[in-house]
Amino acid sequence: MQVPKLNFEHQFDFQIKQDKDTFFIYDLVRKSWLVLTPEEWVRQHWLHYYRFVQKKNPSSLILERKLELNGTTKRIDLLITEKTKPKILIECKAPNIVLKEIHFEQIARYNSLIGAEQIIISNGFHHIFADYKDGKYQFLNAKV
Repeated sequence: MQVPKLNFEHQFDFQIKQDKDTFFIYDLVRKSWLVLTPEEWVRQHWLHYYRFVQKKNPSSLILERKLELNGTTKRIDLLITEKTKPKILIECKAPNIVLKEIHFEQIARYNSLIGAEQIIISNGFHHIFADYKDGKYQFLNAKV
């Protein structure tokens, strides 16, 4: 399977396997093999970034947690916590998805329930960072 090289300064060592026509990637936090979708490729980059570059404990990385929003069940992609407090909420999109205002609105709605100090929207090539303080978002220039 051809996967694109994403816009991260670090290289990561992923475990990928194939079963018939399906590719799988090993998730270090959930300790299981997951179907390697384009969105999962982006999510695993962020997981590896926070695990190995930022040196976060696996227990501080929460993946695909359910969330009730306006009577609908949603799932967050990745939440980084610190002493159980939500710090960074990350919304991952497939690399072919152009990030738009609707994606920011989506993660902002999720964060209205979570209360993370920072949000990140990423398609692996483009990353949008924003701090949340005093009820407002402040966009940042940052690199990963």
